[in-house]
Amino acid sequence: MQVTETQNDGLKRGYEITITAKELDEKVTAKLSEAQPEIEMKGFRKGKVPMAMLRKQFGPRIFGEAMQESVDGAMSEHFEKTGDRPAMQPKIEMKDGEDWKEGDDVVVTVEYEALPEIPDVDLSGVKLERLVVKANEGEVNEALESLAATAKNFETKEGKAENGDQVVIDFEGFVDGEAFEGGKGEGYPLEVGSGSFIPGFEEQLVGAKAGDDVEVTVTFPTEYGAEHLAGKEALFKCKVHEVKAPKAAEIDDEMAKQFGAEDLAALKAQVAERLEAEYQGAARQVMKRGLLDQLDDQVKFDLPPSLVEAEAKQIAHQLYHEENPDDHGHDHGEIETTDEHNTLAERRVRLGLLLAEIGRKQEIEVSDAEMTQAIMNQARQYPGQERAFFEFVQQNPQMQQQLRAPLFEDKVVDYIAGEAKVDDKEVTKEELQKEIEKLDEL
Repeated sequence: MQVTETQNDGLKRGYEITITAKELDEKVTAKLSEAQPEIEMKGFRKGKVPMAMLRKQFGPRIFGEAMQESVDGAMSEHFEKTGDRPAMQPKIEMKDGEDWKEGDDVVVTVEYEALPEIPDVDLSGVKLERLVVKANEGEVNEALESLAATAKNFETKEGKAENGDQVVIDFEGFVDGEAFEGGKGEGYPLEVGSGSFIPGFEEQLVGAKAGDDVEVTVTFPTEYGAEHLAGKEALFKCKVHEVKAPKAAEIDDEMAKQFGAEDLAALKAQVAERLEAEYQGAARQVMKRGLLDQLDDQVKFDLPPSLVEAEAKQIAHQLYHEENPDDHGHDHGEIETTDEHNTLAERRVRLGLLLAEIGRKQEIEVSDAEMTQAIMNQARQYPGQERAFFEFVQQNPQMQQQLRAPLFEDKVVDYIAGEAKVDDKEVTKEELQKEIEKLDEL
Protein backbone atom coordinates (compact mmCIF):
# COMPACT_ATOMS: atom_id res chain seq x y z
CA MET A 1 0.00 0.00 0.00
CA GLN A 2 1.29 3.42 -0.94
CA VAL A 3 0.16 6.87 0.26
CA THR A 4 1.04 9.84 -1.96
CA GLU A 5 0.43 13.48 -1.03
CA THR A 6 -1.43 15.38 -3.76
CA GLN A 7 -2.29 18.63 -1.96
CA ASN A 8 -0.85 20.60 0.94
CA ASP A 9 -2.21 24.14 0.72
CA GLY A 10 -2.83 25.91 4.00
CA LEU A 11 -5.14 23.57 5.90
CA LYS A 12 -6.22 21.63 2.81
CA ARG A 13 -4.80 18.16 2.44
CA GLY A 14 -5.06 15.62 -0.37
CA TYR A 15 -3.72 12.08 -0.71
CA GLU A 16 -3.90 9.10 -3.01
CA ILE A 17 -3.90 5.68 -1.39
CA THR A 18 -2.93 2.82 -3.70
CA ILE A 19 -3.83 -0.68 -2.59
CA THR A 20 -2.34 -3.31 -4.90
CA ALA A 21 -4.47 -6.12 -6.26
CA LYS A 22 -2.13 -8.57 -4.55
CA GLU A 23 -2.64 -6.94 -1.13
CA LEU A 24 -6.40 -7.03 -1.52
CA ASP A 25 -6.38 -10.63 -2.71
CA GLU A 26 -4.31 -11.66 0.31
CA LYS A 27 -6.73 -9.89 2.68
CA VAL A 28 -9.76 -11.51 1.03
CA THR A 29 -8.13 -14.95 1.17
CA ALA A 30 -7.25 -14.47 4.83
CA LYS A 31 -10.82 -13.43 5.71
CA LEU A 32 -12.36 -16.35 3.83
CA SER A 33 -9.91 -18.79 5.40
CA GLU A 34 -10.80 -17.49 8.83
CA ALA A 35 -14.53 -17.92 8.18
CA GLN A 36 -14.29 -21.23 6.26
CA PRO A 37 -14.48 -23.58 9.30
CA GLU A 38 -17.89 -22.17 10.28
CA ILE A 39 -19.50 -22.00 6.83
CA GLU A 40 -22.11 -24.55 5.76
CA MET A 41 -23.37 -24.92 2.18
CA LYS A 42 -25.70 -27.38 0.54
CA GLY A 43 -23.76 -30.47 -0.63
CA PHE A 44 -20.79 -29.82 1.65
CA ARG A 45 -20.08 -30.54 5.26
CA LYS A 46 -19.47 -27.66 7.64
CA GLY A 47 -15.97 -26.28 7.10
CA LYS A 48 -15.46 -28.19 3.85
CA VAL A 49 -16.80 -25.66 1.32
CA PRO A 50 -14.12 -25.14 -1.39
CA MET A 51 -12.37 -21.77 -1.43
CA ALA A 52 -13.45 -21.17 -5.03
CA MET A 53 -17.11 -21.43 -4.07
CA LEU A 54 -16.57 -19.20 -1.06
CA ARG A 55 -14.99 -16.56 -3.30
CA LYS A 56 -17.93 -16.73 -5.69
CA GLN A 57 -20.51 -16.53 -2.89
CA PHE A 58 -18.91 -14.07 -0.49
CA GLY A 59 -16.03 -12.53 -2.46
CA PRO A 60 -17.61 -9.18 -3.43
CA ARG A 61 -18.71 -8.43 0.14
CA ILE A 62 -15.39 -9.54 1.65
CA PHE A 63 -13.55 -7.50 -0.97
CA GLY A 64 -15.44 -4.37 0.08
CA GLU A 65 -14.64 -5.00 3.73
CA ALA A 66 -10.96 -5.60 2.94
CA MET A 67 -10.74 -2.38 0.92
CA GLN A 68 -12.46 -0.34 3.66
CA GLU A 69 -10.17 -1.79 6.33
CA SER A 70 -7.13 -1.00 4.21
CA VAL A 71 -8.19 2.62 3.68
CA ASP A 72 -9.13 3.07 7.36
CA GLY A 73 -5.82 1.57 8.43
CA ALA A 74 -3.86 3.80 6.08
CA MET A 75 -5.68 6.92 7.32
CA SER A 76 -5.22 5.98 10.99
CA GLU A 77 -1.53 5.45 10.42
CA HIS A 78 -1.33 8.73 8.50
CA PHE A 79 -3.07 10.76 11.24
CA GLU A 80 -0.90 9.19 13.92
CA LYS A 81 2.25 9.95 11.94
CA THR A 82 1.40 13.53 10.91
CA GLY A 83 -0.65 14.58 13.94
CA ASP A 84 -3.35 15.90 11.61
CA ARG A 85 -6.90 16.12 12.95
CA PRO A 86 -9.59 16.52 10.26
CA ALA A 87 -11.92 19.49 10.77
CA MET A 88 -14.76 17.49 9.22
CA GLN A 89 -15.28 13.98 7.85
CA PRO A 90 -12.67 13.37 5.08
CA LYS A 91 -13.99 13.05 1.53
CA ILE A 92 -12.98 9.60 0.24
CA GLU A 93 -13.58 8.47 -3.33
CA MET A 94 -12.45 5.57 -5.52
CA LYS A 95 -10.43 7.15 -8.32
CA ASP A 96 -11.35 4.81 -11.18
CA GLY A 97 -14.95 4.44 -10.08
CA GLU A 98 -17.03 2.41 -12.49
CA ASP A 99 -14.01 1.76 -14.76
CA TRP A 100 -12.30 -0.35 -12.09
CA LYS A 101 -12.27 -4.11 -12.71
CA GLU A 102 -11.23 -7.05 -10.59
CA GLY A 103 -7.50 -7.62 -10.71
CA ASP A 104 -6.65 -3.90 -10.91
CA ASP A 105 -5.00 -1.95 -8.15
CA VAL A 106 -7.41 0.21 -6.16
CA VAL A 107 -6.61 3.93 -5.99
CA VAL A 108 -8.55 6.00 -3.45
CA THR A 109 -8.42 9.80 -3.19
CA VAL A 110 -8.73 11.40 0.24
CA GLU A 111 -9.34 15.12 0.83
CA TYR A 112 -9.85 16.97 4.11
CA GLU A 113 -9.13 20.18 5.96
CA ALA A 114 -6.84 19.78 8.94
CA LEU A 115 -7.52 21.52 12.21
CA PRO A 116 -5.00 24.34 12.64
CA GLU A 117 -2.21 24.41 15.15
CA ILE A 118 -3.61 26.52 17.98
CA PRO A 119 -1.13 28.67 19.89
CA ASP A 120 -0.93 28.64 23.67
CA VAL A 121 -2.53 31.53 25.52
CA ASP A 122 -1.07 33.21 28.60
CA LEU A 123 -4.24 33.08 30.69
CA SER A 124 -2.59 34.98 33.55
CA GLY A 125 -2.72 38.06 31.31
CA VAL A 126 -6.50 37.89 31.00
CA LYS A 127 -8.21 40.52 33.18
CA LEU A 128 -11.91 40.19 33.93
CA GLU A 129 -14.54 42.19 35.77
CA ARG A 130 -17.26 40.34 37.69
CA LEU A 131 -20.41 42.35 38.34
CA VAL A 132 -22.01 41.80 41.76
CA VAL A 133 -25.64 42.68 42.54
CA LYS A 134 -27.16 42.58 46.04
CA ALA A 135 -30.92 41.97 46.28
CA ASN A 136 -32.73 44.93 47.89
CA GLU A 137 -35.92 44.82 49.96
CA GLY A 138 -38.16 45.90 47.08
CA GLU A 139 -36.90 43.10 44.84
CA VAL A 140 -37.35 40.54 47.64
CA ASN A 141 -40.94 41.71 48.26
CA GLU A 142 -41.72 41.55 44.55
CA ALA A 143 -40.41 37.98 44.45
CA LEU A 144 -42.49 37.08 47.52
CA GLU A 145 -45.61 38.34 45.73
CA SER A 146 -44.78 36.08 42.81
CA LEU A 147 -44.34 33.16 45.18
CA ALA A 148 -47.69 33.95 46.78
CA ALA A 149 -49.29 33.74 43.33
CA THR A 150 -47.82 30.27 42.79
CA ALA A 151 -48.74 29.20 46.33
CA LYS A 152 -52.38 30.11 45.93
CA ASN A 153 -54.85 27.52 47.12
CA PHE A 154 -57.84 26.28 45.17
CA GLU A 155 -61.30 25.77 46.61
CA THR A 156 -64.08 23.71 45.04
CA LYS A 157 -66.61 25.86 43.23
CA GLU A 158 -69.92 25.32 41.49
CA GLY A 159 -70.31 26.12 37.83
CA LYS A 160 -68.07 26.19 34.82
CA ALA A 161 -64.29 26.34 34.69
CA GLU A 162 -62.79 29.69 33.81
CA ASN A 163 -59.30 30.77 32.89
CA GLY A 164 -57.21 30.61 36.08
CA ASP A 165 -59.37 27.91 37.68
CA GLN A 166 -58.05 24.46 38.44
CA VAL A 167 -59.71 21.36 36.99
CA VAL A 168 -59.02 17.91 38.44
CA ILE A 169 -59.11 15.48 35.53
CA ASP A 170 -58.41 11.96 34.35
CA PHE A 171 -57.09 11.94 30.78
CA GLU A 172 -55.86 9.49 28.16
CA GLY A 173 -54.32 10.42 24.82
CA PHE A 174 -54.74 8.66 21.47
CA VAL A 175 -52.91 9.06 18.15
CA ASP A 176 -54.52 7.42 15.11
CA GLY A 177 -56.93 5.71 17.48
CA GLU A 178 -54.16 4.09 19.55
CA ALA A 179 -53.29 5.04 23.13
CA PHE A 180 -49.65 6.12 23.47
CA GLU A 181 -47.24 5.67 26.36
CA GLY A 182 -47.04 8.58 28.79
CA GLY A 183 -50.34 10.07 27.59
CA LYS A 184 -52.44 8.99 30.58
CA GLY A 185 -53.06 10.57 33.97
CA GLU A 186 -55.53 10.28 36.84
CA GLY A 187 -56.66 12.93 39.30
CA TYR A 188 -54.37 15.48 37.64
CA PRO A 189 -54.80 19.06 38.94
CA LEU A 190 -54.47 21.30 35.89
CA GLU A 191 -54.59 25.08 36.14
CA VAL A 192 -56.41 26.35 33.07
CA GLY A 193 -54.30 28.96 31.30
CA SER A 194 -51.02 27.92 32.91
CA GLY A 195 -49.59 26.72 29.59
CA SER A 196 -48.26 23.57 31.23
CA PHE A 197 -49.91 21.24 28.71
CA ILE A 198 -49.68 21.05 24.92
CA PRO A 199 -50.77 24.32 23.24
CA GLY A 200 -54.53 24.35 22.75
CA PHE A 201 -55.27 21.72 25.42
CA GLU A 202 -56.26 23.92 28.36
CA GLU A 203 -58.41 26.30 26.33
CA GLN A 204 -60.75 23.43 25.46
CA LEU A 205 -61.49 22.83 29.15
CA VAL A 206 -62.90 26.33 29.65
CA GLY A 207 -66.62 25.96 30.35
CA ALA A 208 -66.36 22.38 31.64
CA LYS A 209 -68.23 21.40 34.82
CA ALA A 210 -67.62 18.65 37.40
CA GLY A 211 -68.80 15.34 35.95
CA ASP A 212 -68.32 16.40 32.30
CA ASP A 213 -66.59 14.22 29.73
CA VAL A 214 -64.53 16.41 27.39
CA GLU A 215 -62.71 15.41 24.23
CA VAL A 216 -59.68 17.59 23.55
CA THR A 217 -58.01 17.59 20.13
CA VAL A 218 -54.51 19.05 19.82
CA THR A 219 -51.47 18.79 17.55
CA PHE A 220 -48.04 18.08 19.05
CA PRO A 221 -45.38 20.68 18.11
CA THR A 222 -43.21 19.67 15.13
CA GLU A 223 -40.12 19.88 17.35
CA TYR A 224 -41.62 17.87 20.20
CA GLY A 225 -39.07 15.83 22.17
CA ALA A 226 -40.75 12.49 21.45
CA GLU A 227 -40.08 12.00 17.74
CA HIS A 228 -42.94 9.52 17.25
CA LEU A 229 -45.43 12.18 18.46
CA ALA A 230 -43.91 15.30 16.86
CA GLY A 231 -46.39 17.00 14.53
CA LYS A 232 -49.09 14.38 15.17
CA GLU A 233 -52.73 15.17 15.94
CA ALA A 234 -53.90 13.63 19.22
CA LEU A 235 -57.26 13.12 20.89
CA PHE A 236 -57.39 13.28 24.69
CA LYS A 237 -60.44 11.87 26.46
CA CYS A 238 -60.86 13.78 29.72
CA LYS A 239 -63.11 13.23 32.75
CA VAL A 240 -63.61 16.33 34.91
CA HIS A 241 -63.91 15.46 38.60
CA GLU A 242 -63.72 18.92 40.19
CA VAL A 243 -63.56 22.59 39.29
CA LYS A 244 -61.73 24.81 41.78
CA ALA A 245 -61.31 28.57 42.04
CA PRO A 246 -58.02 30.16 43.11
CA LYS A 247 -57.65 31.73 46.54
CA ALA A 248 -54.79 34.18 47.07
CA ALA A 249 -52.14 33.17 49.59
CA GLU A 250 -51.14 35.52 52.42
CA ILE A 251 -47.48 36.49 52.68
CA ASP A 252 -46.88 35.28 56.21
CA ASP A 253 -45.19 32.56 58.25
CA GLU A 254 -47.76 30.01 57.07
CA MET A 255 -46.94 30.64 53.43
CA ALA A 256 -43.24 30.45 54.25
CA LYS A 257 -43.74 26.95 55.67
CA GLN A 258 -45.32 25.86 52.38
CA PHE A 259 -41.95 26.59 50.78
CA GLY A 260 -39.99 24.72 53.43
CA ALA A 261 -38.87 27.76 55.41
CA GLU A 262 -39.15 28.05 59.19
CA ASP A 263 -40.84 31.45 59.03
CA LEU A 264 -41.24 34.50 56.79
CA ALA A 265 -37.85 35.94 57.78
CA ALA A 266 -36.14 32.70 56.74
CA LEU A 267 -38.05 32.68 53.44
CA LYS A 268 -36.98 36.26 52.74
CA ALA A 269 -33.36 35.24 53.29
CA GLN A 270 -33.80 32.31 50.90
CA VAL A 271 -35.43 34.54 48.28
CA ALA A 272 -32.61 37.08 48.53
CA GLU A 273 -30.08 34.29 48.10
CA ARG A 274 -31.94 32.93 45.06
CA LEU A 275 -32.19 36.38 43.48
CA GLU A 276 -28.49 36.98 43.96
CA ALA A 277 -27.76 33.58 42.45
CA GLU A 278 -29.80 34.63 39.38
CA TYR A 279 -27.91 37.91 39.21
CA GLN A 280 -24.69 35.95 39.52
CA GLY A 281 -25.69 33.77 36.58
CA ALA A 282 -26.43 36.84 34.46
CA ALA A 283 -23.19 38.51 35.56
CA ARG A 284 -21.34 35.36 34.57
CA GLN A 285 -22.61 35.74 31.00
CA VAL A 286 -21.31 39.31 30.95
CA MET A 287 -17.93 38.19 32.27
CA LYS A 288 -17.87 35.34 29.76
CA ARG A 289 -18.40 37.80 26.90
CA GLY A 290 -15.50 39.89 28.19
CA LEU A 291 -13.33 36.80 28.38
CA LEU A 292 -14.21 35.69 24.85
CA ASP A 293 -13.61 39.20 23.50
CA GLN A 294 -10.12 39.21 24.98
CA LEU A 295 -9.31 35.75 23.64
CA ASP A 296 -10.60 36.73 20.20
CA ASP A 297 -8.30 39.78 20.21
CA GLN A 298 -5.26 37.88 21.48
CA VAL A 299 -5.33 34.70 19.41
CA LYS A 300 -5.34 34.46 15.63
CA PHE A 301 -4.85 31.35 13.47
CA ASP A 302 -6.04 29.95 10.15
CA LEU A 303 -9.57 28.56 10.16
CA PRO A 304 -10.87 25.56 8.18
CA PRO A 305 -13.12 27.10 5.48
CA SER A 306 -15.57 24.19 5.70
CA LEU A 307 -16.21 24.85 9.40
CA VAL A 308 -16.69 28.57 8.83
CA GLU A 309 -19.07 27.94 5.93
CA ALA A 310 -21.13 25.42 7.93
CA GLU A 311 -21.31 27.79 10.92
CA ALA A 312 -22.31 30.75 8.72
CA LYS A 313 -25.14 28.71 7.20
CA GLN A 314 -26.28 27.69 10.68
CA ILE A 315 -26.29 31.33 11.83
CA ALA A 316 -28.22 32.43 8.74
CA HIS A 317 -30.76 29.65 9.28
CA GLN A 318 -31.20 30.51 12.96
CA LEU A 319 -31.65 34.23 12.29
CA TYR A 320 -34.15 33.48 9.52
CA HIS A 321 -36.38 31.54 11.90
CA GLU A 322 -36.03 34.23 14.59
CA GLU A 323 -37.23 36.79 12.04
CA ASN A 324 -39.93 34.43 10.70
CA PRO A 325 -41.27 32.66 13.82
CA ASP A 326 -44.35 31.36 12.00
CA ASP A 327 -42.23 29.38 9.52
CA HIS A 328 -41.57 26.14 11.39
CA GLY A 329 -40.56 24.04 8.38
CA HIS A 330 -37.29 23.62 6.51
CA ASP A 331 -38.63 23.95 2.95
CA HIS A 332 -37.77 27.63 2.64
CA GLY A 333 -34.84 26.93 0.34
CA GLU A 334 -31.22 27.85 0.90
CA ILE A 335 -30.66 31.04 2.87
CA GLU A 336 -27.87 33.17 1.50
CA THR A 337 -25.13 34.03 3.99
CA THR A 338 -23.90 37.60 4.36
CA ASP A 339 -20.57 39.14 5.33
CA GLU A 340 -22.00 39.69 8.80
CA HIS A 341 -22.85 35.98 9.08
CA ASN A 342 -19.35 35.03 7.92
CA THR A 343 -17.66 37.41 10.37
CA LEU A 344 -19.66 36.02 13.28
CA ALA A 345 -19.00 32.47 12.06
CA GLU A 346 -15.24 33.10 12.01
CA ARG A 347 -15.36 34.36 15.60
CA ARG A 348 -17.42 31.40 16.79
CA VAL A 349 -15.24 28.83 15.02
CA ARG A 350 -12.02 30.45 16.26
CA LEU A 351 -13.21 30.61 19.86
CA GLY A 352 -14.77 27.16 19.68
CA LEU A 353 -11.50 25.61 18.48
CA LEU A 354 -9.51 27.55 21.07
CA LEU A 355 -11.75 26.51 23.97
CA ALA A 356 -11.77 22.92 22.72
CA GLU A 357 -7.96 22.89 22.60
CA ILE A 358 -7.65 24.37 26.10
CA GLY A 359 -10.15 21.80 27.36
CA ARG A 360 -8.28 18.96 25.62
CA LYS A 361 -4.93 19.98 27.09
CA GLN A 362 -6.41 20.35 30.57
CA GLU A 363 -8.32 17.05 30.20
CA ILE A 364 -11.64 18.76 30.94
CA GLU A 365 -14.60 16.43 30.45
CA VAL A 366 -18.36 16.44 30.96
CA SER A 367 -19.27 13.70 33.43
CA ASP A 368 -22.16 11.26 33.01
CA ALA A 369 -23.83 12.84 36.04
CA GLU A 370 -23.62 16.31 34.46
CA MET A 371 -25.10 14.99 31.21
CA THR A 372 -27.93 13.26 33.08
CA GLN A 373 -28.74 16.50 34.91
CA ALA A 374 -28.75 18.43 31.63
CA ILE A 375 -31.14 15.91 30.07
CA MET A 376 -33.41 16.08 33.13
CA ASN A 377 -33.51 19.87 32.93
CA GLN A 378 -34.44 19.70 29.25
CA ALA A 379 -37.02 16.94 29.84
CA ARG A 380 -38.96 19.16 32.24
CA GLN A 381 -40.13 21.12 29.20
CA TYR A 382 -42.22 18.10 28.19
CA PRO A 383 -44.49 17.21 31.16
CA GLY A 384 -45.66 13.62 31.00
CA GLN A 385 -43.17 12.80 28.24
CA GLU A 386 -39.94 12.79 30.25
CA ARG A 387 -39.21 9.12 29.61
CA ALA A 388 -39.81 9.49 25.87
CA PHE A 389 -37.44 12.47 25.81
CA PHE A 390 -34.74 10.48 27.62
CA GLU A 391 -35.04 7.71 25.03
CA PHE A 392 -34.95 10.24 22.21
CA VAL A 393 -31.68 11.71 23.51
CA GLN A 394 -30.14 8.28 24.06
CA GLN A 395 -30.80 7.36 20.43
CA ASN A 396 -29.71 10.70 18.98
CA PRO A 397 -25.93 11.42 19.11
CA GLN A 398 -26.48 14.86 17.59
CA MET A 399 -28.86 15.82 20.42
CA GLN A 400 -26.36 14.51 22.95
CA GLN A 401 -23.68 16.74 21.44
CA GLN A 402 -26.01 19.74 21.54
CA LEU A 403 -26.46 19.21 25.27
CA ARG A 404 -22.82 18.37 25.98
CA ALA A 405 -21.22 21.28 24.05
CA PRO A 406 -22.42 24.17 26.30
CA LEU A 407 -21.55 22.18 29.44
CA PHE A 408 -18.03 21.61 28.16
CA GLU A 409 -17.65 25.26 27.12
CA ASP A 410 -18.79 26.50 30.53
CA LYS A 411 -16.29 24.22 32.30
CA VAL A 412 -13.46 25.52 30.10
CA VAL A 413 -14.57 29.12 30.75
CA ASP A 414 -14.55 28.41 34.49
CA TYR A 415 -11.02 27.04 34.21
CA ILE A 416 -9.82 30.13 32.31
CA ALA A 417 -11.50 32.45 34.82
CA GLY A 418 -9.69 30.58 37.57
CA GLU A 419 -6.36 31.36 35.90
CA ALA A 420 -7.21 35.00 35.08
CA LYS A 421 -7.21 38.11 37.26
CA VAL A 422 -10.82 38.82 38.30
CA ASP A 423 -12.00 42.00 40.03
CA ASP A 424 -15.48 42.30 41.59
CA LYS A 425 -17.57 45.40 40.93
CA GLU A 426 -20.84 46.02 42.79
CA VAL A 427 -23.62 47.36 40.54
CA THR A 428 -27.40 47.74 40.59
CA LYS A 429 -29.86 45.35 38.97
CA GLU A 430 -30.57 47.98 36.31
CA GLU A 431 -26.89 48.40 35.47
CA LEU A 432 -26.53 44.64 35.16
CA GLN A 433 -29.57 44.54 32.87
CA LYS A 434 -27.98 47.12 30.56
CA GLU A 435 -24.86 44.98 30.29
CA ILE A 436 -27.00 41.93 29.53
CA GLU A 437 -28.74 43.83 26.73
CA LYS A 438 -25.37 44.60 25.17
CA LEU A 439 -24.76 40.87 24.73
CA ASP A 440 -27.28 40.84 21.87
CA GLU A 441 -25.18 43.30 19.89
CA LEU A 442 -22.95 40.49 18.57
